[in-house]
Amino acid sequence: MANTFVSLRFHVVFSTKGREPWLSESVTGRLWPYLAGMARDNGMKAIAIGGVADHIHLLLGITPSLALAKAIGLLKGSSSAWIKTEFPRLAAFAWQDGYGAFTVGESEIETTRTYLRRQPEHHRTRSFAEEYRAFLRRHRIEFDERYLLG
Repeated sequence: MANTFVSLRFHVVFSTKGREPWLSESVTGRLWPYLAGMARDNGMKAIAIGGVADHIHLLLGITPSLALAKAIGLLKGSSSAWIKTEFPRLAAFAWQDGYGAFTVGESEIETTRTYLRRQPEHHRTRSFAEEYRAFLRRHRIEFDERYLLG
C-alpha cells in the first residue's frame, strides 16, 4: 500500500488536583479555545471539549506520530501554566496526575460530542467518581479502588 491511513480518536478525561472546583464558566469560556489551539499547534484535532468545575473531557484526534501520553502531557502542562498566567487568582491551580483515555470509533463521534457538551447537566445527578468508574468498567479496565481517584 502506497499510503498510510489512520484514525485515532480518544475520549480523554482528567481532573483538577484534589478535584478542586477551579474551573468556573469564566475560566472554561477561555480554556476550551486555548486547548483547541494547543491541540492544533501540536498536530492534534480537538473535536469537542467539555467539563465542569473539577474535571474536563476532550475528544481528540491524534496523529500516530504523537504518543498519547505525550499529547496529554502537552495539553495538561501548557494549560496549567496558561491558567496560572491568565487568572492570577488561580496561582495554586494544578491538574491531578494521571488521566483516562478511551478509544472512540467513527460511529460514536456524535454521541461523544453530545456527551461532552452536556457535562453540566450530566453532573447534576452523577459525581465525577461515578462517571469515571463507569468509563473504566465499560472499557473493561481493571482498577484498584484505593488508587482510583486519590
